[in-house]
Order: sequence, then C-alpha cells, then structure tokens
Amino acid sequence: MKSKLEYIWLDGYKPTQSLRSKTMVRKDFSGKLEDCPMWSFDGSSTMQAEGGASDCLLKPVAIIPDPDRSNGYLVMTEVLNADGTPHESNGRATIDDDDEDFWFGFEQEYFLWDPETNLPPGFPPGGYPPPQGPYYCSVGAKNAYARSMIDEHLDQCLEAGLNVEGINAEVAAGQWEFQVFGKSAARAADETWLARYLLERVGEKYGLAIDWHPKPLGDTDWNGSGMHANFSNGAMREQGKEEVFTKICEQFGKNIERHISVYGAHNDQRLTGKHETQSIEQFSYGVSDRGASIRIPIGTVEDGWKGRLEDRRPASNADPYKVAAAIVKTTKEAL
Repeated sequence: MKSKLEYIWLDGYKPTQSLRSKTMVRKDFSGKLEDCPMWSFDGSSTMQAEGGASDCLLKPVAIIPDPDRSNGYLVMTEVLNADGTPHESNGRATIDDDDEDFWFGFEQEYFLWDPETNLPPGFPPGGYPPPQGPYYCSVGAKNAYARSMIDEHLDQCLEAGLNVEGINAEVAAGQWEFQVFGKSAARAADETWLARYLLERVGEKYGLAIDWHPKPLGDTDWNGSGMHANFSNGAMREQGKEEVFTKICEQFGKNIERHISVYGAHNDQRLTGKHETQSIEQFSYGVSDRGASIRIPIGTVEDGWKGRLEDRRPASNADPYKVAAAIVKTTKEAL
C-alpha cells in the first residue's frame, strides 16, 4: 500500500514566515517518525537560498495521521542547510529544553477572512457590525460566524491526535481561538504549527483565508489577535514559592527586547495598553491582571504558588518555536 506524506515547513519570508508543504508518496510506510526520510526543496523559491545553491533540507521532527487524506500523514519538519546545519529561518533549533522540563500552552487567536469582501465574515461591505461585546463565546447567526468550519478544524485536530484543548469564539466578529498544550517546548510548538496548517487547509474548502496579523482591522476599537503563552517548569509546578514566580517575572522585565523581537511583527499595533493589553513600551506583571505583560493566574496562587505564568505579549503571527525559546532562556536565567 502507498502512503502520502505531506512534508510541512516554514519558509524564509520576513517579517512573518509562511507555511509550505509538498507530498511524498511512499510504499509500505510504517507510520513512524524514524522512517520518514530526509527530503530537500528549492530554497530559492521560498526566500531560503540563492538560485546557484538552492537545495535546502527538510528534517522530520513530528508526524501525525492526515485526517483529510486516506493513507496520509502530516510530517512537520525543520529546515537545514545543505551541510546539515540549522537554517537561519529555523526557530525550532534555538529551543534549549533537552530535558523537556518546560510545559507550554499556546492560546492561538486569529481572524477568518473573506477574500471577496476583504473583511472578516460578519462585517458588511464598507462598514462594521455592531460593536464588540456579543461575539465572545457567542451562539446564534447574528454573532457567531463560520462555526461549521471551526468545528471541522477541531474535529480534524482531534482525529490527528493533536493536543488541542479547546476552542471559542473571540471578542470580535469573525475572530476565533484554539488552545494547544504540550509537555515540552518543541512539542507544543510543533502541534501549534500543525494545527495552524490544518486550519489553513480547512479554510480552502470554505473559501475563507486565515489572517494571523495581530491587528488586521487597523486603528479601530476592535481587539487584535494574540497567542498568549502559558508556561511552567518543574520549579514552578512543584516548589510552591512566591519568590520563584517573582524572580521569573523580574527577569522577563530585564529582557524586554529579547522577547518583543520574536513576539510577532506589527505587534506594536496590538500592544497599545487598550483591549486587554499592556503597552509595548511598558512591562508589568500581576495576579489575575489581563492588562499586564505577564499574568499570574489566580489558580497558581490558590494552589500554593504552584502552577504557571501567562505571557500575554506574543502576537497571533509569532513563531511559537521562537517564543518558547525566549521564554525558556529567560526562565532558566532567573532560576
């Protein structure tokens, strides 16, 4: 029997990378990651190489069943140079979490986008729907849009074995969110990218694009989109000390540029101090504070200072590999 392996990677476009993929057909494939061969592609067509030396390599790092193709698999890969070293566009290679001590949960917000109207579904041509308020976690045709597509995406993620923990309609019309959790930085990021890929592909069926921009509606009174990063390591989960969390938050405050530089392009349009954000020019942390840069969940405090932190600054278009790498580095420095 022949299997279809869809190799997925991130291209070299700046300031925001895009997903790419191509299909390999294999006979008698085992379905195991170790049996996925290294592959190559034309990097000159993806802003990752020059035409005179265009070969880049695809190293498989995760595999899941393809929920939309018989005998199919989705293979997440990282890009290597022809000599086997990590390509400069490879954010996954920068993660220092070899012992898998870190757990991550990414809250991925996004807007659905109608290519014909150049607006989200629910927005009338040339105008706006009623102000935000009734759309968050909404039900009904006046408030919730494209639910059938969202449900199909969730079903595909679960069928593929991705650890998607939930979905909800967000505060703006046509805006949604899904959440991914993983017990390692790389795994959580792998699964977030695979869930993004499935969302883009499901959207093809419905004629809807996905807009990952953190503020696609410009300077309006509509929320932007983020990718809040929830994280913990062993010390945060087990020690039960307030000072552990204070040290981490203070260390984040000393390394603002390290984080903001990889938290997504155009994030200044979203981090304004309004719409449940802290200004990009300021840093703050606080218990249960959704207007802070880092929120300390009330559950962490009530559990005896055992739990997680939520960095609310990453934008919806941020690379979860690079976000995780920065968080791991700063947290290790703090402790």
